Amino acid sequence: MSSSIVLGIESSCDETGAGLVRDGRLLGHALASSMNEHARYGGVVPEIASRAHLNALRPVIRQALDEAGLRLSDIGAVAVTTGPGLSGALQVGLAGAKGIAYALGVPLYGVHHLAGHVAADTLEHGPLPNPCMVLIVSGGHTSLLLVRDLVRDPIVHLGDTLDDAAGECFDKVARVFGLPYPGGPAIDRAAREGDPRAVPFPRPLTGPRDAPYAFSFSGLKTAAARWAEGYTGRELPVTDGAASLQEAIADVLTRKAVAACVEHHVGTLIVVGGVAANSRVRSLAEERCRAAGIELRVPPLRLCTDNGAMIAAIGDLLVRAGAEPAPLDVSIDPSAPLEYAALCPAASLAGAA
Repeated sequence: MSSSIVLGIESSCDETGAGLVRDGRLLGHALASSMNEHARYGGVVPEIASRAHLNALRPVIRQALDEAGLRLSDIGAVAVTTGPGLSGALQVGLAGAKGIAYALGVPLYGVHHLAGHVAADTLEHGPLPNPCMVLIVSGGHTSLLLVRDLVRDPIVHLGDTLDDAAGECFDKVARVFGLPYPGGPAIDRAAREGDPRAVPFPRPLTGPRDAPYAFSFSGLKTAAARWAEGYTGRELPVTDGAASLQEAIADVLTRKAVAACVEHHVGTLIVVGGVAANSRVRSLAEERCRAAGIELRVPPLRLCTDNGAMIAAIGDLLVRAGAEPAPLDVSIDPSAPLEYAALCPAASLAGAA
């Protein structure tokens, strides 16, 4: 007997996503982005994001259903991102998910956004190995995780970012270089024409006495800004700067991730999040994993950035594991730590936080 069709809703930042998954198979998904509306400000404006989610949520769900050839009444469970993320944006997604779940009389699951990124890989490559090493790299998060059973076991943090995440570093340096927002794709494009050895940017937290799996990119950001200042009054060699910055970030990320796999005797590395779409991060991870005899899994580009399919994927895993649905008073937690895949703070506790 087949399990339920799970509708996943994602609205944590500037993308409104809906996805439909059953038994680990993606049936349909749709995405609307408000990125162009934020570009003029050089970053995401929470109020603009919330309004965009309000306008996009129903059409995105309808589009996902149409792609899958399904009706709303076919949905057997709803999963929604309840944290972390922008408060107003999360509220829009949760309100929509509650309305659908209650109208259909189906269970609702509040899930952690980052666990969704991990689950996205299962839609392409099947069940996660137990254990596996997961490198999450995005605009707001850089973490190295030891994952066993994603929906049953606690997620072990081997290292997290101490300041700027990798994606944040890309965005801020791109602005200094005069490149458009979002900075990650802009740096990646510019780097294709540059020399990655042109600028000796530092590799933060890679010294012998440093935290082995923690990340820090604020010093790299500052070094890039100081380098650009040295060209005041002269033309900035943007392509060389972009290639060198990208190489430094990819070097640190992949060096630490592969070292963690070797130390913990884990045979599979999974790289997820928006920065997993970066061409140099992917190619250097492939090169180093191959040399170390480690299997590398990276979701396809369309599943690296925020999307509803990944939320449906984690919801599908929770349903099949027999997890308890969220309580009726489930609320958001904009700064939720990643401890478990399910994230179900009660309204009274979330309000107190």
